[in-house]
Amino acid sequence: MKIYTCLSLLILTACNNSPMDNPLKESLLVDKLTALDVPLGKAKEGDWRFEHNELEQTFDAYQKLSPVKPNDTLNCIYIQPIGVFNAAQYPIIEATSDYLSLFFNVKTTVLNPISDGIIPIKNRRIKDGIEQLNTRYVLDSILNKMPKNALVSIAITAKDLYPEDAWNFVFGEANTRKKRAVSSIFRYNTEGSFYATTCLERLIKTAAHEVGHAFNCLHCVHYQCVMNGSNSLEESDKAPNSLCSNCLKKLSPHLLFDNKKRFNQLRMFYAKYHLNRDFNDVSKALNLINSGQ
Repeated sequence: MKIYTCLSLLILTACNNSPMDNPLKESLLVDKLTALDVPLGKAKEGDWRFEHNELEQTFDAYQKLSPVKPNDTLNCIYIQPIGVFNAAQYPIIEATSDYLSLFFNVKTTVLNPISDGIIPIKNRRIKDGIEQLNTRYVLDSILNKMPKNALVSIAITAKDLYPEDAWNFVFGEANTRKKRAVSSIFRYNTEGSFYATTCLERLIKTAAHEVGHAFNCLHCVHYQCVMNGSNSLEESDKAPNSLCSNCLKKLSPHLLFDNKKRFNQLRMFYAKYHLNRDFNDVSKALNLINSGQ
């Protein structure tokens, strides 16, 4: 995952986008969750934070970016699959669509897959025997043809990704200005065997991270959070599939979260797909916001 200029590298139910009845109440619920924030330890050599000295994005700085909000015209996250997916992979993309709709409180739709053959030779390469697709072409050209009501669009590719020649690979990338993102399922296969639960856990994390960038949320530099930057699969796996209270405070009012409903729906999703760590994390959040009522 990488940030450059204004670019960032890197269905159970459709949620209700009606206005929150009590914004102050939602804010107070989010404030409770500060007790669950886990500070990031000292960055090690090779970690994202070791190599990138990023500053905190404050709540005020986030608001000044005028993040995009769902409205009558722009009201859907579209997923564009690119390439050939096997029988185990495509259901994971469908589940990722379900997840994004719950995570961001925005209807999410999977479009029909398209061939990666439309990507020109100059925008693909072979690196260490692996065919890779250029993220910039996907963001600037392929995702330039989305339905008119697209609030945010994200491509999911079957092949590996690279942003520029100097990089070995990336899990994903986002264009914050154009509200577009791309991620790959390629590196979530393990030793030739497909582990559906682990793959889903990783893909929803990358997808939520990149879509979070498309909603103008930058890397989280203080707490364990889905918005943490990552240089490796090991580092990415350490991050949770959840927002810290700081990042939740940014997105919650703009995307009209009903936080209790959202957490309950996410918990059902995690239970359905046996994502035990995520289930435990969201259960702690629910217990905390339900306390002292």
